[in-house]
Amino acid sequence: MNIEGTNVTVEKSQEELFNFFSNLNNFEKIMPENINKFEVDGDSFLFGLPGMPEIRLVLKEKTPFSNITLGAASSKLPFTLAADIAKIEETKSEVSLHFNGDFNPMMAMMIKKPLTKFVDTLSENIGNL
Repeated sequence: MNIEGTNVTVEKSQEELFNFFSNLNNFEKIMPENINKFEVDGDSFLFGLPGMPEIRLVLKEKTPFSNITLGAASSKLPFTLAADIAKIEETKSEVSLHFNGDFNPMMAMMIKKPLTKFVDTLSENIGNL
């Protein structure tokens, strides 16, 4: 299952955004308002939203200034969430989020709508940075 977030333009350089996403503590700033748990532990963070199980994301891959990829810590729900950062100008960049999960059809049907809303909220909050 693939979910593409809305491309958002941010008034920050590509390097600034890459550094922002490289610090996992900053992900709390783009989470939905109703987040009820957020804990960073080394190269991973745990978050909880009402009505959903807590999810631990691990920093999987970093390509300097252009990509940060997080992945699920649990193999029960294998997925990645990637942020691609493209330079528009020296102090302006575009960020696009890509969610890619390997779920059975029943699970995919149940979680597609809340996950799409989650990715859209992250994209919207990134646009407000």
